[in-house]
Amino acid sequence: MTRTVEKINSLVHEDSSMNEALESIREEADENGGEVQWGDVSDELTSGQWGRLIEKGILVDGDDGFEIADRDAYDEALDGDGSSSGVSTDVDIDAEASKWSQWDKIAGAASLLLMFGYWLDPIKQVVGSTLNNALGPLDAALPFYAVILSIALITGLYSTLLQANLMNPEIMSKYQQRMQAMQDKQQDVRERKEEAEERGASEAEIERLEDELEDVREEQMEAMAENMGMFKEQIRPMVWIMLLTIPLFLWMHWKINGVGLTGTEATVVMPIAGEVQWTESIAGPMQAWIVWYFLCSVGFQQLLRKSLNIDMTPSGT
Repeated sequence: MTRTVEKINSLVHEDSSMNEALESIREEADENGGEVQWGDVSDELTSGQWGRLIEKGILVDGDDGFEIADRDAYDEALDGDGSSSGVSTDVDIDAEASKWSQWDKIAGAASLLLMFGYWLDPIKQVVGSTLNNALGPLDAALPFYAVILSIALITGLYSTLLQANLMNPEIMSKYQQRMQAMQDKQQDVRERKEEAEERGASEAEIERLEDELEDVREEQMEAMAENMGMFKEQIRPMVWIMLLTIPLFLWMHWKINGVGLTGTEATVVMPIAGEVQWTESIAGPMQAWIVWYFLCSVGFQQLLRKSLNIDMTPSGT
């Protein structure tokens, strides 16, 4: 149906009088059991217009004349909202829903401040020694690889829950729908312009289509600026995850590189790499403890999403 609507809208744009011609054909078809002959509408439209309708497949052979190929699409094109290309880009998005609260902004600022702990030893010392009061018993009870595994499980759990509760898949879907609609609209105008050039349309018509294409591009640029809401929606749970995760990272960094581990606690057996020191770089500049944490964290997040039936993909509307 959509393709038929696009064809009709394209013809109307090529010839503004085509709308009246289409209406005449519909009225005649209604009066004659759904069929129409050239002689019945020759006073209302030109032979060229009649030929274009047959060429486009909007009118097809009937029993005694011609009939409208897709009546529902025909009616939609004539009675619809008048969209210039048959492609609607009107997607209702509540911009207010993507705004950050005061607490979101505070969490973002605090996360940025904590990040300096990676480079500033005083911050690392304060955060590490403070968290050690809570994590010290866990460290004393388990091997250090299991301590990191436990931290990965905890961070994976709250990361999954925060993403599920703070990111709205419906809003994300609407932003993606609008972006796709813009692309479809641009493609539709481009195809109509190429078709006009192939059939040797007038310079005025081609120029009008070029202007329309430029308008669509400008509309896309404006929409891209408005799509900042999608970025806010994506990053919002991340600031809370960072706020909770950075201190744990600082504690592990403080424990391994500051306090230091000895004996068997200072090494771990990892897949492929074998036995390595926690401080040994095994993936570019990343030390073994970081790689081990990420392997555990990613695995736990996938398991948690499956077990809790949490789907983070944008939902359809």
